[in-house]
Amino acid sequence: MDLNLDAPHSMGTTIIGVTYNGGVVLGADSRTSTGMYVANRASDKITQLTDNVYVCRSGSAADSQVVSDYVRYFLHQHTIQLGQPATVKVSANLIRMLAYNNKNMLQTGLIVGGWDKYEGGKIYGVPLGGTVVEQPFAIGGSGSSYLYGFFDQAWKENMTKEEAEQLVVKAVSLAIARDGASGGVVRTVIINSEGVTRNFYPGDKLQLWHEELEPQNSLLDILNAAGPEPMAI
Repeated sequence: MDLNLDAPHSMGTTIIGVTYNGGVVLGADSRTSTGMYVANRASDKITQLTDNVYVCRSGSAADSQVVSDYVRYFLHQHTIQLGQPATVKVSANLIRMLAYNNKNMLQTGLIVGGWDKYEGGKIYGVPLGGTVVEQPFAIGGSGSSYLYGFFDQAWKENMTKEEAEQLVVKAVSLAIARDGASGGVVRTVIINSEGVTRNFYPGDKLQLWHEELEPQNSLLDILNAAGPEPMAI
C-alpha cells in the first residue's frame, strides 16, 4: 500500500479473500511504504464497510481509503432505508461503481468479502479498471504475483474455517518472504453467520521459508553469526 509524498503512499501489499464452507476469510500484510521507506509497518488493510462486509485495500492508500469511506457512508444510508443489512453483492457493486466511474483518477485494487442471509459467504474482486468479479478466492497487491501457482495447488472447495484461515496466513507469509513491498504482521478477518472474528499473527511468529533468516535483535548479530572463515593466506 502506497502513501504519496512524491511516490504514492502505497500499500505495496498482499491481500487475499477466500470462501469456505460457511463464510469467508480475508487476510493482508501490514506494510505501507513511500518508495523505499516503510511509512507504517503495522497498518490495517482490512477495512469494515458494514457489520457483515469488509474490504481489503491495495494500491494507493489515499485512494483506497476514500473509496472505502464513501461506500461505508452509502451502505449506512442504504441499511437505514431498507431496514436490514446490505448484502455483499450490493457492497461490491457500490465499490465497482466508484472505481469504474473514477478509473482515470484512482489507483486501487480492492477485494470485498462478507456474509449475508441470502447468498452466504461471498468474495468479489474489484481490480484497477473497476470490473467486479465474483470468485471463490481472490488475491491482490504486489505480493499476489508470487501466489498464483500456490493457490492453483492449495485452494480447494468446501474448506473448514480452520483450513481456510491457515491457507490465508500461509499465503500472506509466503508473499512477505518474496515481495519487498509486503511485510510486517498478518491480519485476518473471518466473517460468517455468527459474526466477525479478527486475528493477528506477529511477523516474528510467522513460518520461515526458503533461505529466510531467523529474526535478529541487531544487525551485529547477523554479522557475528558463524559464517565462512576468511581465507588464510
